[in-house]
Amino acid sequence: MKNNFKAGVVQFDVKNGQVEANLNTALRHLEKLAAKNISLAVLPEMFSCSFDNEKLREHSKQTDKVVEKLCLFAKKNQMAIAGTLPEKKEDLIYNTMVFIDVDGTIKAKYRKLHLFRLTGEHLYYAAGNKIVTVDSSFGRIGLLTCYDLRFPELARSLFLKKAQMIIVSAQWPEPRKEHWKTLIAARAVENQLFMVCSNRTGKDEDLIFPGMSMIVDPLGNVLAEAKKEDFIAFADIDFSKVDQARTLIPCHSDRRKDIYG
Repeated sequence: MKNNFKAGVVQFDVKNGQVEANLNTALRHLEKLAAKNISLAVLPEMFSCSFDNEKLREHSKQTDKVVEKLCLFAKKNQMAIAGTLPEKKEDLIYNTMVFIDVDGTIKAKYRKLHLFRLTGEHLYYAAGNKIVTVDSSFGRIGLLTCYDLRFPELARSLFLKKAQMIIVSAQWPEPRKEHWKTLIAARAVENQLFMVCSNRTGKDEDLIFPGMSMIVDPLGNVLAEAKKEDFIAFADIDFSKVDQARTLIPCHSDRRKDIYG
């Protein structure tokens, strides 16, 4: 298990419905991270087709092919990769994060728990019903998607499951960019873990996306932040800092389980 490694985030303007173009863009940026010996990379939310909701069933038919190509890339470059895509299960569509480990195998799938009603996600997607951590080649990692970031109970559940890092794929818009920064730092500090968070750039109808993909350490320090014009950002991760933070301020043992569970 690698406790010291480099993690990276990829951000780009995800084009509605253009699966092949988006995959090629993602792979191009992943190549840049591979050249820098990055061991873990996070892609934006719905990176294959964006929220082209009226054609989700069509796009979901290509998800296996997209994931297969990412698995091959991961194995070739010894790089774990995560990001969300449309997943069809029975007659439902989920916004599903796939976690591919460095050996090219799919280690976990996480279906977004909290659907963003303001943009009508609940009209097109089914909500997941499981909290997911993955025992990866690096350690235990928790999985979140965009709006999930606003629910501290979910991040705390990952902390209680001994996650050392939470990764987030998002399409978080410009008007709430300060919330993005604040919530990422808060989740890192209150749960004493690393946050590796990818957000898209560009524009979709009236929504503008600022990028600002971030990596934050267990004390809330920003280790890397991409601006709107940057496509990748990366930082060194040392999981011993998780243990140090949790020893310094023992939140886990000081929790009042007798009061609030």
